[in-house]
Amino acid sequence: MSKLPLHTQFSSITELRDALRSGALSATEVARSALDAAQEHENLNAFVHIDPELTLAQAGQVDAALKAGNAGPLAGIPLGHKDVFVTRGWRTTAGSRMLENYVSPYDATVVSRLTNAGAVSLGKLNCDEFAMGSGSETSYFGPVRNPWDHDAVPGGSSGGSAAAVAARVLMAATGTDTGGSIRQPAALCGISGIKPTYGTVSRLGMVAYGSSLDQAGPIARHARDLLELLEAMVGFDPLDSTSLEYCDNEANAPGRIRARFDAAIAGQQKNGSRPLEGLRIGVPKEFFDEGLAPDVAQAVENALRTFEDLGAVRVEISLPRTELSIPAYYVIAPAEASTNLSRYDGVRYGHRTDQYEDIEEMMSRTRFEGFGPEVRRRVLVGTYVLCHGYYDAYYVQAQRVRRMITNDFQQAFAQQCDVIMGPVAPSVAKRIGDNREDPIADWLSDIYTLGVSLAGLPAMSIPCGFGTERPLPIGLQIIGNYFAEGELLAVADCFQQATDWHQRTPGQQ
Repeated sequence: MSKLPLHTQFSSITELRDALRSGALSATEVARSALDAAQEHENLNAFVHIDPELTLAQAGQVDAALKAGNAGPLAGIPLGHKDVFVTRGWRTTAGSRMLENYVSPYDATVVSRLTNAGAVSLGKLNCDEFAMGSGSETSYFGPVRNPWDHDAVPGGSSGGSAAAVAARVLMAATGTDTGGSIRQPAALCGISGIKPTYGTVSRLGMVAYGSSLDQAGPIARHARDLLELLEAMVGFDPLDSTSLEYCDNEANAPGRIRARFDAAIAGQQKNGSRPLEGLRIGVPKEFFDEGLAPDVAQAVENALRTFEDLGAVRVEISLPRTELSIPAYYVIAPAEASTNLSRYDGVRYGHRTDQYEDIEEMMSRTRFEGFGPEVRRRVLVGTYVLCHGYYDAYYVQAQRVRRMITNDFQQAFAQQCDVIMGPVAPSVAKRIGDNREDPIADWLSDIYTLGVSLAGLPAMSIPCGFGTERPLPIGLQIIGNYFAEGELLAVADCFQQATDWHQRTPGQQ
């Protein structure tokens, strides 16, 4: 029988942190244990690059800081980074042949902030190539496997992050969410993940896919661990032009997420046995259409009933342009991808073809060899919609629809509800290869997550049940208004105090 990693003895980051600070464990011991676990779960293909020497060096520095009494809030916590965050020492591939051997000279802001907080990285986590995909199947390094069923996808594009956390190799991991790529893998792997408000976490050093959509966030077992990670990740970055400076009301100021979380928890405690008394939950009727699998619908319905038992009130709302989020997203995101990926031309860095006669052929062959089918497909779509004669008809029109979708959410929050809840994905995890001949099927599976990303809103996924025909995890999506991450995490925490879905581990239901 395999030995469980040391950190699995602790139910939260807070508990493990206390053990490390008391001297009961060392960061080096925890890191060695997590490295052993990563090797044991190698068949998941969750990691792209592990370097024990780098990991143990970080752990040694944390042990020295713990001994000196100046360790950060995440000192010794084992985590991994999605392989779209550039890192010194570890390779940064973005799951692509194009960057197969690339090593960055600097760390992404997210990486450096978590490192400064004391977290110990095990390495880089597998993902869909350039974050383009919904199942972590498009990676040049092969598909990631779901810990609950190795024949199933873990979701994408942050599938390696979700699989490693679900398998208990890591306590937490970083991910990115462009159209649902944190929420969907968290849902399909039975863990928790949050996409914060666009602009609250720096994009510096994150390999770009869709610049107006990409947002970094954490993946962990439950809401309180997400809070710990998010606190270290958020904040203005003067080197990132998309980073939000502190608002006049300090909506994006340091510490505001924990302050709002604590305030919400204090309010819940005052309400006694009905901690969510007065909370209005908007349930979009468009999220429960014929495309939603019955077992997912039932699990979400059961979760909503639990929230009602906790004092919340259900309100039916309408997000009438939900279906339009798919065409709008798959015009805007590929357009931005076409621009962002134009830098990979074989001239400056990355893969270069060996066979060419002139620079034009070199660039063409390099891009054909370096990019996989899904990336090529999206780049071609994006290039087409940006062409003269099509720009106004497609790209500009998609941006207008995006504004309408944003307005739908704002109207709901202003007039009807405090949070919005519904499914994350239409079904449990599909099998690896199911949609190989029909890539559009993967695009359609993002219908419940794309609108949130287009609007730049914060949203999260928490586990809420299992499928019936295929007993795989199901996630509940919780959407909030801008800068409402603290309140979302408090609502999720209340649910997780009343249920145990987040405590289930692969092989147990």
